[in-house]
Amino acid sequence: MPPHGLVRKDHLVLIIAVISALIITSSSISNYYGYFGFTKVAYGQTDQNQTNSNTTNSVNTQNIPLKKIHVGDIDVAYKMFGRGEPLILFNGASDNMDAWDPSFLTGLVSNHTVIVFDQRGIANSTVGSKPYTYPQLANDTAGLLDALKIPKADVMGYSLGGHIAQAFTISHPEKVNRLILVATTCGGKDGIPKPPEFLKLQADAINKSLHNIPITQELKALNVASVGSGWIKLHPETAVIPANTTSFQQLKPGLSPDIANKQNNLHQLANVL
Repeated sequence: MPPHGLVRKDHLVLIIAVISALIITSSSISNYYGYFGFTKVAYGQTDQNQTNSNTTNSVNTQNIPLKKIHVGDIDVAYKMFGRGEPLILFNGASDNMDAWDPSFLTGLVSNHTVIVFDQRGIANSTVGSKPYTYPQLANDTAGLLDALKIPKADVMGYSLGGHIAQAFTISHPEKVNRLILVATTCGGKDGIPKPPEFLKLQADAINKSLHNIPITQELKALNVASVGSGWIKLHPETAVIPANTTSFQQLKPGLSPDIANKQNNLHQLANVL
């Protein structure tokens, strides 16, 4: 998996054309405008007139009011904007809903109602008491769509979010219109393993962070290994890592050590299933 907070712009901008081919221009997707008129009154939902104002300008989720809605044993923080067919986005590991690059979102909102949200225990969503597992994260998402009165949506998952999106599609196929997977894997014997060099960089970064040793150079190397030196030459700003970074949590203030450990366990589980 790529080092998630470091590459939100690189991978995501490059796949706008792919997503457009898969879901934006498809004439086979049914029209969802009718029930979006209904869900306008669902409690906790952003006003449709307000969110539609973002469709003509660059979309920065940090400028969109956060809403919360109760789902099972947790309160889920989410934002909804755009107009058209529903598209729910699963964040990469440790990322909150504001990690999506504005230029990527801007390519979606003209004909999609985009739903971004914080997974259980991330940023503004509460941890709850249920186990942190793929099935539970999938059920959280199903509960969110039910609470918003959205019966079916296109689903996109990035990195670890791709694992959760697959679990959601398997356990709740009736809620999935189309599935889009980005920078992720199916895991298990059919998955493509990470190169040994990448695994060593990850292990070195984790071991140093446990001993409070700066991992800036390891993170830079992971970034280059994830997106390629060509991209870094064109976009050098994406390789900038704060000096003396000693933990992943420094780059992700909304990520608790407990959730970071649970997400790491999910990564390992996906590699052996």
